[in-house]
Amino acid sequence: MTYPAPPICGGAFLSFRERKNGKAGKNVVNAYFLVGEILKPQGIHGECKVKPYAADTESFRTWKTLYFRKGDTYSPVKCECTRIHDGFVYMRMEGCTTPEDVERVRGESLYVDREHAAQLEEGEYYIADLLGCEAVDEKGEVIGKLKDILQYGTVDTYVFTTPKGTMMAPALERVFPKTDIAEKRILVCRERLDEVAVYED
Repeated sequence: MTYPAPPICGGAFLSFRERKNGKAGKNVVNAYFLVGEILKPQGIHGECKVKPYAADTESFRTWKTLYFRKGDTYSPVKCECTRIHDGFVYMRMEGCTTPEDVERVRGESLYVDREHAAQLEEGEYYIADLLGCEAVDEKGEVIGKLKDILQYGTVDTYVFTTPKGTMMAPALERVFPKTDIAEKRILVCRERLDEVAVYED
């Protein structure tokens, strides 16, 4: 599901968008996922306001350790969600006891490790794992590479980079019947893709 929307493409997408931890290529999985950004101090006791990127903000209530990223290094920080209000998450973080402490990490991104991310059901995928997959038709011809997934309606939209320009198509099982994350490949029904695909360029 475009979490928490209904299942699409024979499964679901959980909105964790961080890129691969390591060199790009097949069989490389994401070890960490981007889940939020520290916006500013909240109050005078070191609480911080966080913009969540995870689709299920309730997950913040269960996470006790998140990570800061510097280059390719992820550093753990103990944390506690104090409340969720109006689409924002409020947290206390290790080392932050004053507004000045929070100011030092303002703008920092927060990550969760794969082990503690929302667990996948059969046929579900993390968006981060889908990005970079090649779209291949029944004859083995590469159509393009998935660069984004738009989540604005009841059906998500795949966005591919192709030799013809940017191509968009609804993420429907009849168009994309099979996904192989390990091989970074999405099987495409060419006939049905031609019926629904839209090119920007």
